[in-house]
Amino acid sequence: MDNQADHQHPVGLIAGGGVLPFALADSLLAQGREPILIGLKGFCDPQRIANYRHHWFSVGQFGSIMAALREEGCSDITFIGNLVRPAFKDLRFDWLAVRILPQILQGLRGGDNHILSATARVFEDGGFRVLGVRDLAPDLLMPSGCLTRAPPDAASLSDAAKGREVLRATSPFDIGQAVVVIGGHVVSVEDIAGTDALLVRIKELRESGRLRAKPGRGVLVKAPKQGQDLRLDLPALGPQTIRGIAEAGLAGIAVMAGHSVVAEPQAMVEAADNAGIFVVGLDP
Repeated sequence: MDNQADHQHPVGLIAGGGVLPFALADSLLAQGREPILIGLKGFCDPQRIANYRHHWFSVGQFGSIMAALREEGCSDITFIGNLVRPAFKDLRFDWLAVRILPQILQGLRGGDNHILSATARVFEDGGFRVLGVRDLAPDLLMPSGCLTRAPPDAASLSDAAKGREVLRATSPFDIGQAVVVIGGHVVSVEDIAGTDALLVRIKELRESGRLRAKPGRGVLVKAPKQGQDLRLDLPALGPQTIRGIAEAGLAGIAVMAGHSVVAEPQAMVEAADNAGIFVVGLDP
């Protein structure tokens, strides 16, 4: 399938929570491609999805989702947005899901990478091409360099380098994609609760007096896991991330350029500048 043919067909966006599904949909529309959103019940924003052509399904309705995508003429699809690991009892299996239940269970026994990879294989076996933000909307990727008026100082760059080392070391264990480093000390690592919860934890540690570093020091570092399928789960940041960094009293955020997705970049930079926080893209 050549690029010209690609642009003649709509793209299926299997959409979880947050703003990224809609940022991607808007980017596709600007390129002249039609996004078809598959809203996952309990995750995707029902008010915002109403502005786009969409369908609703529960997590686990693989066959029904595929049928809807085929009916819409989508051969290219992507997975986008937040999706907290579902409990087995909350899954709504259709007949296709029942037939591939061993494959689903194997994915659930692994980390998030295993779940996403297993899900992608289900759709690839169904004849779909699974793409990522890097393929569909490179304009949403974090550029290299500092985006804000406040640049990182030498101490922050040292913390960022330490954070990258930590994430590289923890990567094989499929734990998380973010870490907070303050003054060379690893304060907390992202877990299944996500980046926002990590920043709340830093705020609470500071308020309780257990974290004694002065406000305005320390860095949130985000990077994809090594060996991760970059189509499926790139680290993301946006205005909400900046608010969390400010409340946590950190100096800024460092992410991998070209390997992180930025939602609402203008609003994010404005929020960072207003808070005196730096946002920097590190070369891989």
